[in-house]
Amino acid sequence: MNKKLRVAVVFGGRSGEHEVSLISAASIIQALDPEKYHVIPVAITKEGRWLTAKNAARLSPQQILQQADQTIALLADPTHRALLRLDDKMQVIGQQKIDVVFPVLHGTYGEDGTIQGLLEMADIPYVGCGVLASAAGMDKDVMKRLFRAAGLPIVRYLMFTRIAWEQAQNKLCRQVFKDFKLPVFVKPANLGSSVGVTKVKTRSGLIEAVNRAAQYDRKILVEEAIEAREVEVSVLGNEQPMASVPGEIIPGAEFYDYDDKYKSDAAQLIIPAKLSRLQTKTLQQYAIRAFQAIDGSGMARVDFFIEKTTGRILVNEINTIPGFTSISMYPKLWAASGIPYCDLVDRLIQLALERHREKSRSRTSR
Repeated sequence: MNKKLRVAVVFGGRSGEHEVSLISAASIIQALDPEKYHVIPVAITKEGRWLTAKNAARLSPQQILQQADQTIALLADPTHRALLRLDDKMQVIGQQKIDVVFPVLHGTYGEDGTIQGLLEMADIPYVGCGVLASAAGMDKDVMKRLFRAAGLPIVRYLMFTRIAWEQAQNKLCRQVFKDFKLPVFVKPANLGSSVGVTKVKTRSGLIEAVNRAAQYDRKILVEEAIEAREVEVSVLGNEQPMASVPGEIIPGAEFYDYDDKYKSDAAQLIIPAKLSRLQTKTLQQYAIRAFQAIDGSGMARVDFFIEKTTGRILVNEINTIPGFTSISMYPKLWAASGIPYCDLVDRLIQLALERHREKSRSRTSR
């Protein structure tokens, strides 16, 4: 009998998407076959503490955070590859070996290359994109520059920093109104799930929208708002990624916001999207090119606009740790493409191990 893989599912985190992470993690933990995997749930609080609880594998992520009674830590030491259990004085009182980590940390400190860097230092395989792809995929400004360099069509945008806004608010407002017609979207550069995003319809609404986005990140984006269909494609793989069938979102609100994504059932998901063969092929090709442009691995979801008046396909953004809830597009698109949720989780773990083996072939010293 094959030995069970010890899979640490890490969730929560210091991010505006903390609650989303708990929902995604619950779905993933439930999908992990107990005959194949020994699941080790790891909760990270909003303050950044790493915790677990007794019988954690039997509890929901929310219950683990509520009942957490054990502090744990992961050393950036490749000779351990283990979670350390600590007492109240932060002394090591035990350890638990792990074979692979499944990060389910949306947003800052989870999807941006930070935990990926820790796992690289610890030499532990992990699901999803590496440090570079995670960081580039998280920063919408850098992401869009890479897309443009790869020849992908993108929405027009303007980026400025929080400091620049505080020092020259009037000048930047004039620039926005010069470069764009209203409405525009204002969003933090480094966040997902539509947290901090505002659709600005009036000149007076711009300042409030930028101030809101600036609460979440030091870089702010102002993007052209276009009348478009919203279509998404899931990508899976390492060296030879493949794209799912496209799916279309009909927002329940004015745009596909946080509540639409995670709380309400108002949004409609049309899978597969009603598209021509050429449109479907183009979307899939663009999704793979976007994935490769950031040097992606494992998984990502690529979001598109199809302009209603012209039919132009524009790449909006890429998400390297997409939502994994029961109503999330990433697993739904693969289910419609012939890969059920449980099989998808299996494949992602195998891709993590495959990527780790390939990276281990590289020399780290002379």
